Amino acid sequence: MSKPTSTFQPLPAVDFTIALFCRVDDALCEAKAHPLANLAPSEVVTLGLLQALRGQGHRAFYRWLKKELGALFPRLPEQSRLFRLLVEARHWCEEFMAQSTAFGVCDTLGIELLHPRREGRCTWHYARKGKCNGRWIVGAKFFVLLNGHGQIVRWNSCPANRHDTIFQPVIEEFQEQMIVLGDSGFHAHQGDPCNLMVCPRGKWNERMLIETAFSLFEGVLGLKKLDRRLNHTLATSLAYAAAAYNICTSWTGQVQLSLIDFKL
Repeated sequence: MSKPTSTFQPLPAVDFTIALFCRVDDALCEAKAHPLANLAPSEVVTLGLLQALRGQGHRAFYRWLKKELGALFPRLPEQSRLFRLLVEARHWCEEFMAQSTAFGVCDTLGIELLHPRREGRCTWHYARKGKCNGRWIVGAKFFVLLNGHGQIVRWNSCPANRHDTIFQPVIEEFQEQMIVLGDSGFHAHQGDPCNLMVCPRGKWNERMLIETAFSLFEGVLGLKKLDRRLNHTLATSLAYAAAAYNICTSWTGQVQLSLIDFKL
């Protein structure tokens, strides 16, 4: 007996890029471009979102961009200039953060930035050795605060050797807006924000929503391992990844990013 085939057909890269640009341009309608700029802010942010969805390094992404989408971006700058523009335009990603709801969930995802054997070779690396998600890594922590619909309201990052309580000020910002469910890692001996509810293991299964988001971060956005070495380059990648996650989940109406096909 043959298995039923799905009627869904992934969007081609060109069609998806056009649809993505329309959504970005609607959100950044008030953004002004420099008179001498070759790309509008909406175009720069769209390119950053595409790189986040592909999960590639700079060289591989630029080669794919020139090959597949060169006709859509005829004034594409040189490679190093393009990625400097992505760093400068990352603040526009804040426009795509979701609104808070009555209940929210928070947690941290460990990002491996270095192989353990390379730890300590350079002092300027942002990566630090720490324990995250039950295992030791040399990298950083990606903190996300999700609303009841599974979309990112706020995000932040820190080296992996810092405790999760460093993100309590982010939770406290929403003390008048939402109750945040977190694990025991966010509990501090000197006190917690009044809107933080520390959930014991096995209770409040609603927190599994963030595990679904983390699986998409790892499987689709490739955030489990990154090759970013500096704070500003890591922050740029995380900003575009968070914006891409919110746009695609609101686009499909559910927490599912696998509907997008970007394979060559």
